Amino acid sequence: MRIVETESLNVRLGGNLVLRDVCFSIRRGEIVTLVGPNGSGKSTLLRVIIGALVPTSGLVRRKEGLRIGYVPQRLHIDPTLPMTVKRFQGLPRKVGEKAAKEALEVAGIPELAERQMTRLSGGQFQRVLLARALLDKPELLILDEATQGLDQPGSAEFYRQVEDVRRRLGCAVLMVSHDLHVVMSASDRVVCLNGHVCCEGEPEHVASAPEYRALFGEGTQGALALYRHHHSHSQGRNEADDRSEAAE
Repeated sequence: MRIVETESLNVRLGGNLVLRDVCFSIRRGEIVTLVGPNGSGKSTLLRVIIGALVPTSGLVRRKEGLRIGYVPQRLHIDPTLPMTVKRFQGLPRKVGEKAAKEALEVAGIPELAERQMTRLSGGQFQRVLLARALLDKPELLILDEATQGLDQPGSAEFYRQVEDVRRRLGCAVLMVSHDLHVVMSASDRVVCLNGHVCCEGEPEHVASAPEYRALFGEGTQGALALYRHHHSHSQGRNEADDRSEAAE
């Protein structure tokens, strides 16, 4: 079932045509990554999907009552302001204790509820933002450069948590990131955007597409293959652990 779909989408900002004839969709439970160079229209497409921007022309269809969770690129908090993770979750509206606790558990950080926001590492901070986006149990989780500033191992760990969120909640995930190999390895489908849809499909297909390699270089396919190799080993260990736990 398609929960979001655009048809012949055009967006003009300040006289510039930022998106041209974009046809895009995402299905329930699917992880989709948007990749593209700076200025390619990725964040603009997210704003249209969220409903924060009205397209110049074309159609946007959303599942009726669609619940969307959003994790931004960054969020600044005054370092002099004392605020625990629990209190942050309750802004700008009060959140039930059970819902707040469940969101932290799904984000993999149940132990951080009483931690001061200013004492979090970069990875912990992003997981708190993830937990906040999960409070309403979204059907679509949107991550806009959510690992900016994290190193590659930190980014990889964050996106593994996102995969677990998808598994537990059954939500669709739409991601934008410059961590090409890490993000693509966690995706069911990749959409390469450069003002229009250049190519799309499974990660290996897109990584070998001439349009993608023209934008990001010839070395991208090999790096992606290397990461997916390591990732599959990690998945194999997790599956083995699951079988062991089931046997117990």
